[in-house]
Amino acid sequence: MVAPAGTGAAVEVAARVRDPELPVLTLADLGVLRDVTESDGRVSVTITPTYSGCPAIDEMAADLRRSLLAAGYQAVDVRLSLSPAWTTDWISEDGLRKLREAGIAPPSRLGPRAVGPVPLNLTPPSQRVPCPRCGSARTSEVSRFGSTACKSLRRCADCAEPFEHVKEI
Repeated sequence: MVAPAGTGAAVEVAARVRDPELPVLTLADLGVLRDVTESDGRVSVTITPTYSGCPAIDEMAADLRRSLLAAGYQAVDVRLSLSPAWTTDWISEDGLRKLREAGIAPPSRLGPRAVGPVPLNLTPPSQRVPCPRCGSARTSEVSRFGSTACKSLRRCADCAEPFEHVKEI
């Protein structure tokens, strides 16, 4: 997990803002909140989108502005940082727990990445994704894409429940 840099009340306010696509998580849980600085009533926030075309990034920025202005800050600047690129490894342990409790299978940890070009693999990885409801490993992918591009839709063979899985990035 990457904890947001900064100290003070502005960090606490920004860390409570919820993700618009996964509202069980805060932006801090998700790991997109990177830095918060405050000076003389002004706040600067840096966020990293989950991917460069993330459709929720404008809403994240607007929610951060609204929350910080409502907390009494006079000016709020939200900046995007694409480097380093976000990874699902930045989701906090608390965030992974919250996903499971909401019936969404969290991503597995991928660990350190090699530097350089990312190899292209057109075959989706076969992976065991335990059911967040009953824990069974007997699940299968129904659709590569769920309600958002970062999630897939799966079904459990044991409890027959459908569920979403946050894909590893």
